[in-house]
Amino acid sequence: MKVLAIPAVTRTRQTKIKSGAVTLTGDLTIPKGAERVVVFAHGFGSSRRSPRSQRFAQTIQEAGDGILLLDLLTQEEATDIYPRHRRFGIGLFTERLVDATFWLKGEFDHQHVGYFGASTEAAAALVAAAELGEIVGAVVSRSGRPDLAADSLPLVKAPTLLIVGGFDYPLIEMNRHAYARLRCEKEIELVPHATHLFENSGTLDQVAHLATGWFQTHLTDQRRSANNEGT
Repeated sequence: MKVLAIPAVTRTRQTKIKSGAVTLTGDLTIPKGAERVVVFAHGFGSSRRSPRSQRFAQTIQEAGDGILLLDLLTQEEATDIYPRHRRFGIGLFTERLVDATFWLKGEFDHQHVGYFGASTEAAAALVAAAELGEIVGAVVSRSGRPDLAADSLPLVKAPTLLIVGGFDYPLIEMNRHAYARLRCEKEIELVPHATHLFENSGTLDQVAHLATGWFQTHLTDQRRSANNEGT
């Protein structure tokens, strides 16, 4: 895979995105000349400032793509001691991700949008992709629960990559069942010797490069398809 050089100028800013009654916070970086942007969805137990997300974001930015690290929970919601799963779920995360995508397209219409999510956020990314159709060009799930996307899976049009640790046996089965229900272009990658959190040496880097290659290939294809339709 050919990796593009980092553009000389970047545009970085903290963003505030309205979704229903709340305001979501994200960190947006758009390299100069970039035509792709990947939205990282963070919900339960993760945030846009986690070292893992920052490391992933750096790899994708080094390939010349934009990044929106998005917290799907407000700070108050994330620190609330009341059991969050009773009040927040895939439906709400999907709604917020859709709102953030419309905001992003409104600000940067030339950008081709991809989603990256883990755990339940991966399910929300797939449901949002099913709702938005051609607006979303690619989806990557890492240690995700795509099975929770349920009846939305056959409606997903965006090419989808499911990445699972080779030692994460419960998720392997869940991802295989979800994979069988997808009707889009799809792949499932089992990273050898990797656990659920990809803590073994080098495994997280493998995930980052798999994801980067998927976005470069399929968001580029989306751009070419759009250009061909206009000629």
